[in-house]
Amino acid sequence: MMDFDVITIGGGFTGLVAANRAAQLGLRAGVLEQQTEERYICNSRITTGVCHILFANMKLPEAELTAIIEAATEGRARPDLVRAMAANSRRAVDWLIAEGARFVEMVMGDGIRSLILAPPRRFRAGLDWEGRGADALMRKLEQSLIRRGGQLLRGTRVESLIIEDGACLGVEALRDGAPVKINAKAVIVADGGFGANKEMIRRHITPAADRLLSRSSPSAMGDGIRMAEAAGAELTGLGEFYGHPVHREGLSNDKLWPFPMIDQTVNAAIVVGADGRRFADEGLGGIIMSNLMAQMDDPQSASLIFDDAIWNGVAKEGPTGANPLIISGGGSLHQADDLAALADIAGIDAAGLVQTAAAYNQALAAGTPEALDPPRSIDRFAAHPVTEPPFYAVPLCSGVTGTMGGISIDAACRVLRADGSTIPGLYAAGTTIAGLEGGPTVAYMGGLSKAFILGLLAAEAIAGEPKAE
Repeated sequence: MMDFDVITIGGGFTGLVAANRAAQLGLRAGVLEQQTEERYICNSRITTGVCHILFANMKLPEAELTAIIEAATEGRARPDLVRAMAANSRRAVDWLIAEGARFVEMVMGDGIRSLILAPPRRFRAGLDWEGRGADALMRKLEQSLIRRGGQLLRGTRVESLIIEDGACLGVEALRDGAPVKINAKAVIVADGGFGANKEMIRRHITPAADRLLSRSSPSAMGDGIRMAEAAGAELTGLGEFYGHPVHREGLSNDKLWPFPMIDQTVNAAIVVGADGRRFADEGLGGIIMSNLMAQMDDPQSASLIFDDAIWNGVAKEGPTGANPLIISGGGSLHQADDLAALADIAGIDAAGLVQTAAAYNQALAAGTPEALDPPRSIDRFAAHPVTEPPFYAVPLCSGVTGTMGGISIDAACRVLRADGSTIPGLYAAGTTIAGLEGGPTVAYMGGLSKAFILGLLAAEAIAGEPKAE
């Protein structure tokens, strides 16, 4: 049996930040990580390291960040969580820098100057994470935790929460395969979402879970979310995810994910189903498109259609563009001099595609893309005509990076029941939580910003709790 003041379930950024902050504040802190490897794989370690709040720079003023969050979520996010994220974003960056984090600013494809953990990952196919910014910071945080008297317990898989009289008093776990009871005055659920759990994806997102490509760490199984629910926590907003449209052959070819990033080409062109017809507004962005593709009867039935002007223009922009990375990665790029022939090659209904492209091009020429069915918005991304041969088709599927929604919490990261009451001793932070993302706009807050900010706030809330007698 072991005793701590605070333990985190999960050794990603959320857990490491929370444990370090707790140790800074004088608490006995432990991180429970189920994997055994020295540099265990988790979404935190393999991330590209782009730190943002809804793709905005984390160093923006509080009022500006608040406005951005409220606009992107259409006011659906919990007001207390919105305030917490906006008010503590810059402080979290400063805290990380004091812990040894290095950042560079890079202008992304949307023109926003984003903070990226340095040294940044090379934007290319494959998971070249070793020694890059996220990996380097995780190792620094582990060293800091040990220096502060905390522990990172690898090979410790939490099986259940210990709940007595409605309060969380610790966890039951397997440590190197042997049962162990770990007592704690506070437990932080910090093991991320369920992006690698097909059963949970099937239950909450789409029955066609096997037809999606997981861009998530294999450890993202949603264990903490399920344990919190069993303890009485309210779960909400589990139906959306953060992801991107990816080349369908990425399911069998690792050179086609996580890059090329097909979003910018999707945003410029048209995406059709097997019937050759558009089914979504491409101008809403790749995250929404990926979610809508997942809702199709067959999420692998969508194709991206564009012309030579797009292929040699938008598709070449940025370091992760589809041109030439699809070709260099060995991916199929169907090509023909007319749309009917292209449809035959790509397995798409030819009459439907020809009619769809004609209506789309006419609407763009008339300046009325919003009159299309479905409408085509142009306020975020410009719509480009599909008129200049040769024409191209790329087979798509939906890639799931991380899930949205989960455990209901308040601004102190205390876990809530459905009636709004708290579960004493139980906290949650990072990708395990609900109340900030998803909804009709599929607003994506940013996995790293949630980990950093909420990890700090959870530890500080626990340190401020009255000491148990």
